[in-house]
Formats: sequence, structure tokens, C-alpha cells
Amino acid sequence: MNKVSHQRIKTNGITLHVAEKGTGPLVVLLHGFPELWFAWRHQISFLADRGYHVLAPDLRGFGDSDRPPSASSYTLFHLVGDIIGLINHFGEKQAFVVGFGWGAVIGWYLSLFRPDKVKAFVAISVPYFQRDPNISFVQNYRQTYGDGFYICQFQVHTSAMYTFFSSLTVVFVKREPGKAERSFARYDYLTVIKKFMRITLTDNLIASPGKDIIDCMETSSVLPPWISEEELQVYADKYRETGFSGGLNLHRCIDNSTEVRLSFTFLRIWNASSPFSYDNRNWELLAPWQGAKITVPSKLIIGDKDWGFEGTLKYVQGDGFKNLVPNLEVAIIDEGHHYIHIEKAHEVSQEILSFFQKFC
Repeated sequence: MNKVSHQRIKTNGITLHVAEKGTGPLVVLLHGFPELWFAWRHQISFLADRGYHVLAPDLRGFGDSDRPPSASSYTLFHLVGDIIGLINHFGEKQAFVVGFGWGAVIGWYLSLFRPDKVKAFVAISVPYFQRDPNISFVQNYRQTYGDGFYICQFQVHTSAMYTFFSSLTVVFVKREPGKAERSFARYDYLTVIKKFMRITLTDNLIASPGKDIIDCMETSSVLPPWISEEELQVYADKYRETGFSGGLNLHRCIDNSTEVRLSFTFLRIWNASSPFSYDNRNWELLAPWQGAKITVPSKLIIGDKDWGFEGTLKYVQGDGFKNLVPNLEVAIIDEGHHYIHIEKAHEVSQEILSFFQKFC
């Protein structure tokens, strides 16, 4: 049995670390947060043993891949471009793609932007959400779920200096990344990973008022049978080397800004601050695809105990989603929580394989 090999591949101006195994049709596995290529350890061997050439990169910002310091380097266009470059590197015209969490988001937009590159796509836990033409992503999250929603909490803190000259106001907003990192730092790395991996919430991931999301996530001393202390330590050791900023930057580039605003007011000077920074970066860039359909054959796999499951199921069964993703299958995993590709590894792997076999 061949072991997983590792290499570093240049793509889209950066270098990605890639785990690789097998020969045959190309499959690219895209992890979520706070994960690494290692999250796909079960699927890598399962698919490779059944005749597929499997790649599992550390995404931009994660693990042994390059981690550009600026959140502006983590747009969906950067992330999709990385994967297109990876497919091209291996001389393939198309690939099967699987994504979990943020990897699913990247996979959906890869399918939207470049359907010619995707033979079929499997999304785990996260459906496709169309851009709202009237409000940016994080603003929408804040209005819907409040400031405690985890994506809102992962944004950068801002402080503003309002300088008024007669009737002209100039607002300089200073971005202060690190609030989420500082809250994570109250715990050791292994505990942070355990908090995420052991999520058993069935509602959305929202912090209590005045609290940080990491403080509201439970830590159990008893591990479930589907993951070991040693496996969790693999994540913890790597994040101890790299920190969490790279992965958090994916969330921050949803809406990410340094602002200069002009307005009319009286002469005055003061400092102010806001917990979140909003602009329309991805939102504005995605405008040309407003209303566009994802025509790539797609499958969504979700656990019936995942957070927000009832709302997700209602959404994907609605006519609006079916119109956006007309060529879709949905598989529901009984007793599956958020990280079902690990918790229910064999069932998820079988669902992936059965779907891909239709297109071989």
C-alpha cells in the first residue's frame, strides 16, 4: 500500500503544501477551519484505494502552505485561483472536487467561475449562498444573527480617528487584527482544536452577549470514538507553529476594509471604535455573477445534528436554491454533526464515491 506523499507546488503566486496518493481521475479535497490536509486522512486512502489520484492541499493561510499576511490576499478569487493552478499543475483538464466548510465555499465558487474545470462537486455541511444584491455578507450576518455570530467575531477590530476641519470630516480607520487570536490565546492550542472539533450545537454558532465565541464553546474531557488525542494533537502542533491568523483571514476577507469617509459636520475631534470592519470586497467583486446558476453536477452532504440543520434543509429544499443549483443531490447523514467527514468517515466516503462513479 502506497503511503501519502507530500510536496510543495507553486500556484497563483504562492506555494501550497499538498498531500497526494493514488493514480487515476484527479480528486481535490478542500478542508475547512480550523483544519489542515490531515482532515481528509480517511477519504485520501479510501478514494486512492479505489482508483483515484487524490490531492489534499493545505489551503492558502493554513499549515505548511504560504500564509500571506494581509487579509486582502484571501478573496474567493485568490482561493479559487490557487485550486485552478493546482489542477493545471498536474496537467488535468478537469477534477472531481470535495469541500468541507470553507473548502465547500471555495468549491461552490470554483464551480461557478470555472465549470469547465470541475467534473463533479461534493459539498459537505455548507450549501451555496447567493450574493444578496442589497447588503454585503457580514452585514447580513450581523443583522440576522447579531454581533455574537462567529463570522462577525472573526472580523478585525477597528478604531477610528474623526478629524473635523470646519464642515469637512475625514475619518481614518485603523485596522487592528488580532482580537480573535487573542481570545484563542487564553487557551492552549489543543484545547482550541478540541473546542471546534467537539461542537455538538444544533443551533447556529453564536456567542452570548459580551462574550467571545471561543469561551462559549464547550470543552469535554471525554473524546468521542471517532477522533483520538493523538489526531487532535496533529492539528494543535501545526497551529502552534503557524497561529490561527491565516485561517481567520478567509473569514475577514468576506468584508474587509480600511476606510476614508467624508461628511459634513461641525468642527470637532475625537476617537471612536467599532467592533467590526465592513466593506464590500468579495460582495462587490461577485456582482457579475449575480443570479448565475451552478451547472456542475453537485452533491450536498449534511449531518442531521449539524448546527442550523433545520434551516439549511429548508433552504436547500426550496425553489430558490434548486433554481441556483439545478443539478443537485442531497444526502443526509443520521446522527452526523458538523465535522461529518471525520465523525462519519466511511459513510461520507461512500457518498462521495457513489456520486463520482456516475461520471467516470
